[in-house]
Amino acid sequence: MNKQTIGTNAGIIWQLLSNNKRWEYNELLNASQLERDQFNAAIGWLAREDKIMFEETPEHLYLGLQINFYY
Repeated sequence: MNKQTIGTNAGIIWQLLSNNKRWEYNELLNASQLERDQFNAAIGWLAREDKIMFEETPEHLYLGLQINFYY
């Protein structure tokens, strides 16, 4: 795996998240059709760029787009 592949995979996840739906981790993993390690690397890329938000409950981890408003 290299940076280009991780960036491409981050784009796949970004496209799935672009519907502004809150996704459960496994649901998004399955929809992406990526291997778990590829998926996690791409999520890390998006998190580092502050593009996604995480919401944890005792049972699940949810992901969604991070929306920043600048005035």
